[in-house]
Amino acid sequence: MGTLYLVRHGQASFGADDYDQLSDLGQRQAERLGRYWAERGLRFDAVLTGSLKRHAQTWQGIARGAGLDLAPLVWPGLNEYDSEAVIRAVLPCRRDASLGDPHTPEGYRAHFRLLRDGLAQWMAGTVSPEGMPAYTDFVHGVSSALDHVRAHHAGQNVLMVTSGGPISTAVGHVLGLSPDATIELNMRIRNSAVTEFVFSPKRHTLLTYNTLPHLDGAEFRDWITYA
Repeated sequence: MGTLYLVRHGQASFGADDYDQLSDLGQRQAERLGRYWAERGLRFDAVLTGSLKRHAQTWQGIARGAGLDLAPLVWPGLNEYDSEAVIRAVLPCRRDASLGDPHTPEGYRAHFRLLRDGLAQWMAGTVSPEGMPAYTDFVHGVSSALDHVRAHHAGQNVLMVTSGGPISTAVGHVLGLSPDATIELNMRIRNSAVTEFVFSPKRHTLLTYNTLPHLDGAEFRDWITYA
């Protein structure tokens, strides 16, 4: 059996003009994860990442922390959905009064309430967010990466650096979950969290979900983030 480690990117830049950029804390989260694995002697035989900047930056942080020198396979099917496009699909404009300032608790909650609604409608096929694939094609982008790992890395340790949407989709796909359950997983996943599958050439089996073993200490209490 091989083991696949799926890592959500470190904290990005929620509410900024360019979300696709790790914050200083996001960089530290990634490096800390790499150090944690190095301390335990975990090495990887292969690395896959999405093509977004926050995926590349997270991998670079992990590699620095762990002293790894692997060239990742860039897999665009591991890219996140466009949350702003999802919200626009269920709103006449991007930032109306009901959304407010995303930096306030009320605006933050409004953002994710509308995102849940938009995701449910996209998954059901009732809206088509601008510039995004159909949900079935999004799932295929994720499942094809899982297929690649099973076909080419039997018995190996594989790292996959991606986002919350693809990770929750992978878990939902493997477990046969409903769209609502997959959305709930997506909303709960934390930055730099680790999800593990064991796999054979025939199937993946979930081992852990959304864990933060590298931040299990009082000194890292403020490092736990969700966006």
